Amino acid sequence: MSIKIFCDDELVKYMSVREQKMAETRKKLIEVARRAFAEYGYADTSMDKLTAEAGLTRGALYHHFGDKRGLFAAVVDQIDSQMAEYAQQHLEQPDDLWEGLLLEGQTYIQSALNPEFQRIVLRDGPAVLGDPAHWPSQNRCLQSTRKCVEQLLTAEQIKIVDPEAAAVLLNGAAMNAALWVASSEYPEQVLPEALNAFKIFASGFLKMHSELF
Repeated sequence: MSIKIFCDDELVKYMSVREQKMAETRKKLIEVARRAFAEYGYADTSMDKLTAEAGLTRGALYHHFGDKRGLFAAVVDQIDSQMAEYAQQHLEQPDDLWEGLLLEGQTYIQSALNPEFQRIVLRDGPAVLGDPAHWPSQNRCLQSTRKCVEQLLTAEQIKIVDPEAAAVLLNGAAMNAALWVASSEYPEQVLPEALNAFKIFASGFLKMHSELF
């Protein structure tokens, strides 16, 4: 009986192919689940139909995500991260860092009108996954906001405040405003009110004109 011995290069190649297939399987499951959760909602999405559409087994789903809730959490993380990343692009555009931060929050709130974001992240998300403040995507957003607040403090544009506390309140205000818009009977009508309230709230951190001199 002969025994095949793999050299390091062959082993690395084998592992990379295996990891690539696993990544493709995970990506496929998230893509199919994202469409299903957006169309049917979390409660009415069937795992049997979902895996069948993906051309995979329930075993693959359980291996990658544990259960339906784990798959849903991965979908929420992907969508919320993409939306937050889109909103954060405003931080890089304006010359005024404060205006960029304000636009970031307002853009996130406006996302409440996006049907997919509204149903998966804002409606089903909290019901299935609990407090959004504990979601990984929100934690990453919090760190980005904190960094911006620290820069504003250095530039002496805002009042002396703990960066962590300010970031938590600003992010929380944007998230709760988006939740309010999404749960409203007439989202398009309450959106302007949510945007205006967020601007007034956030502006409380700014130094008064007399404080700048």
